[in-house]
Amino acid sequence: MSTLISRDRLADAIGREAGPTDWLQIDQQRIDTFAECTLDRQFIHVDPQAAGKTPFGSTIAHGFLSLSLLSHFAEQLQIAVDGVHMGVNYGLDKVRFINPVKVGSRVRARAKLVDIQEKNPGQFQLKLEVTVEIEGQQKPALVAEWLVLQFVD
Repeated sequence: MSTLISRDRLADAIGREAGPTDWLQIDQQRIDTFAECTLDRQFIHVDPQAAGKTPFGSTIAHGFLSLSLLSHFAEQLQIAVDGVHMGVNYGLDKVRFINPVKVGSRVRARAKLVDIQEKNPGQFQLKLEVTVEIEGQQKPALVAEWLVLQFVD
């Protein structure tokens, strides 16, 4: 699903939504791999027996694991200025981790274009409000304002 924005219609694109993406399973192997990469081996992530005794009842994904999946979901969301040849992560204005993602859950993302500005000729900064949903849950895993810089021919 692609949402291409014409340069002469930038203002009209504000509020445009994309998604949802396909569901992605969060299994223990993914959580363990993330724990090793980040050196965050807190028991609530990597010890199913100990985590089972917490209010969560099981291991949970790291909040930063859920956030890092924005890069994966971006490929499906594809909100882009027409002619884009490269996009880079520019940062985040706001992130809130609302609901823990328990092992075995499936997540997906939705996005809404909040702002778009041409920072330099051919360089457009997009601000996306991204929500990562958890299958079967009313409250999302997270909501983030994500900044992306796109380079356009």
